[in-house]
Amino acid sequence: MNFRFHPDAELELNHAIDYYEACQEQLGLEFAQEIYATIHRIIDFPNAWQRMTSQTRRCLTNRFPFGIVYQDIHNEIIIIAIMHQNQKPFYWKKRS
Repeated sequence: MNFRFHPDAELELNHAIDYYEACQEQLGLEFAQEIYATIHRIIDFPNAWQRMTSQTRRCLTNRFPFGIVYQDIHNEIIIIAIMHQNQKPFYWKKRS
């Protein structure tokens, strides 16, 4: 199964990587690795995670306070948002 990022989700990922890297050297890399590990869990079990809407689910990362909001459309995972858990929970709805 393939995956791709919504352009805004890719921006969120890059901003978060930059933020964590500014906090501590190599922390941005560790964040990126955790995001991609979470994406692989989604690919392995696309229907296992919490529903946010009828077509959208969220899988939480293990180490950082983020969730990946995604849709499984025609056997492709579309990453809608890399969402910090302290943000408004449905700010990304206009993207889906």
